[in-house]
Amino acid sequence: MRESNGIGNAGRLARVVIVGGGTAGWMAAAALSRFFNDGRRTVTLIESDAIGTVGVGEATIPPIRSFNAMLDIPEDEFLRETRGTAKLGIEFVNWGRQGDRYFHPFGTYGQDLHGIAFHQLWLREHARSGVGGAGDIGDYSMCTAAARMGRFARPAAGAQSVVREIAYAYHFDAGLYAAYLRRLSERQGVTRIEGQITKVTRDGETGDVASVTLENGTTIAGDLFIDCSGFRGLLIEEALGTGYEDWSHWLPMDRALAVPSRSPGPPDPFTRATAHSAGWQWRIPLQHRTGNGHVYSSAFMGEDEARAILLANLETEPLAEPRGLKFLTGMRRKAWNHNVIALGLSSGFIEPLESTSIHLIQNGLQRLFALFPDLPISPLERDEYNRGMHDLYEDVRDFIILHYKATQREDSEFWRYVKQMSIPDSLARKIDLWRRRGRVFRENAELFAQPSWVAVMLGQNIWPELHDPIADTLDEAKVAAAMAQMRAAYADVAARLPAHGDFLRQSGSWHVAPEAAVA
Repeated sequence: MRESNGIGNAGRLARVVIVGGGTAGWMAAAALSRFFNDGRRTVTLIESDAIGTVGVGEATIPPIRSFNAMLDIPEDEFLRETRGTAKLGIEFVNWGRQGDRYFHPFGTYGQDLHGIAFHQLWLREHARSGVGGAGDIGDYSMCTAAARMGRFARPAAGAQSVVREIAYAYHFDAGLYAAYLRRLSERQGVTRIEGQITKVTRDGETGDVASVTLENGTTIAGDLFIDCSGFRGLLIEEALGTGYEDWSHWLPMDRALAVPSRSPGPPDPFTRATAHSAGWQWRIPLQHRTGNGHVYSSAFMGEDEARAILLANLETEPLAEPRGLKFLTGMRRKAWNHNVIALGLSSGFIEPLESTSIHLIQNGLQRLFALFPDLPISPLERDEYNRGMHDLYEDVRDFIILHYKATQREDSEFWRYVKQMSIPDSLARKIDLWRRRGRVFRENAELFAQPSWVAVMLGQNIWPELHDPIADTLDEAKVAAAMAQMRAAYADVAARLPAHGDFLRQSGSWHVAPEAAVA
């Protein structure tokens, strides 16, 4: 087979076929239909109601807001339709040591002074006056201060106080989000076809996917195919044999059990991740329920034990039986192979510890629009797409590995393994730079910025030997006074914000069932 190589008669790429629905498929459909409005391009989505969708997490990170804004989705309507809540960050429990608790906030810590990173000034003040004088670094985070009090508000445009530093994402019901995007997509011209694919036909000359055939005999041809078929990778793997990079030696979790439970009360504006003996448990508060799950390694724990731990650590009674999921951490060797682009679980899987799953879909779509092809597809553009996605996956991978490597726990075989395991050179270099003088360098389009690395390093007890000497160029008394003022401002503003549940109701973001509204 001769792969398409960019040589030949140029033509318009007019037919996009999305294989699979769920969050990935309908995000792709909604985004494509937003731009394919010239009447000359078509978007077709194929899914089967007989094939269940997978959702191991319903939490996101702030870039999801820009995706929804691109689609002109009103935030209050979105939250109502998806039973969504706000998310200011993630609380981590039992990660450094059993009994430890820290918060990874969105947004920044404090304000840099004269171009010097705030955390360096905090490290200097902490060394000089101790924790009593400097306080916890979370005292200088608007998101942390609000989360601790269970409060939330959107920062108004042009806000003058530190409320402007609130950065947030969402928790939502992923099934309701997919349904919402489906309605939006179909209004914008996407054609949905119900059915299961039984045959994939490739072009005999180029090797590209030419069409797919359903069990009823219907054939759907396309120019570009987006594989959202989940772990199976119907096109990217079964048809094209792309291959997979296995990262399980660094991230040995390969199982998850998910179960909803009754809401215990007003929803917290943050996710919680609690470490157990061979993995961790998520807690995601929605308007109508709480999402829970136990991610664990089958090499260190059996399913019965994992299930018992999950159910024993629910705050309220479960609303269903726990549902199991198997996965292999890693990514496809190519996210874009021939004329197939993999999104979501078909492109790879990194456990949802930092809520990156939906962002990886979003980023894949943004890269597709930045490199959108015509026919024949250019290998140069395809290679650039693959390079960017590989870099992003590796960046997320390293940040997740950090949570396991940066532990002092030795109470189980699992924690001893991850504490002692070798790690990627890219991560080892970051840890070494931090241990020396608390330096964090973020480059290019890396997802997790400096404050995220600071939060996890300090939260899991990796303290630098020294602070950056550049911090010593500023007057100690003036810096201490400025820090005290910042700290007081965060606490004062947080205390004056509305409770999270009150905000959702007052803003019109709370879902009210029709019968309740009538009553």
